[in-house]
Amino acid sequence: MQKHLLLSCLLSAVAMPVFAQTHKKVSAATTTAASNKRPMKLRSSWGIYLSDTLPKTEVTKLLDSALVVRDEKNNKYPVISFAFTYEKHEPYLNDTTGQPAIYKDFTGDNFKSPTLTPLWSKGLKESLQSGDVLYFDEIIIKYAEEKYYKAPSIRINVK
Repeated sequence: MQKHLLLSCLLSAVAMPVFAQTHKKVSAATTTAASNKRPMKLRSSWGIYLSDTLPKTEVTKLLDSALVVRDEKNNKYPVISFAFTYEKHEPYLNDTTGQPAIYKDFTGDNFKSPTLTPLWSKGLKESLQSGDVLYFDEIIIKYAEEKYYKAPSIRINVK
């Protein structure tokens, strides 16, 4: 009796997914229409640079540059907003161990334009040091009339 019960349970468990699936034919027109609604693979850059390690002199030149987002066909999309974080590295002497260490201080802001404000740009030009990191996250672009998409983040290491 138990063998029959176990065998019937196994057969019903195997047959269940077969009956639960419905096959719906999708036309080629439907798939192309759906793909036209999303942007192709996006890439974000700051000036002409993607995420990279750059010398301090090059980064100071870029501080007034705009973020640029393009797709695979090199179409540009306007940047609506982004979140910026500045990771400042300051060396200090650890009182407990007597060893030098690095203190990391994070500051940032959200911007409603494709560029940093003149105040931020001026402050970074004065305080930027080797080892600091600039993060551009939550980059929002306008794709169509009422469509907004999130573009990939950018990380710039200062050397």
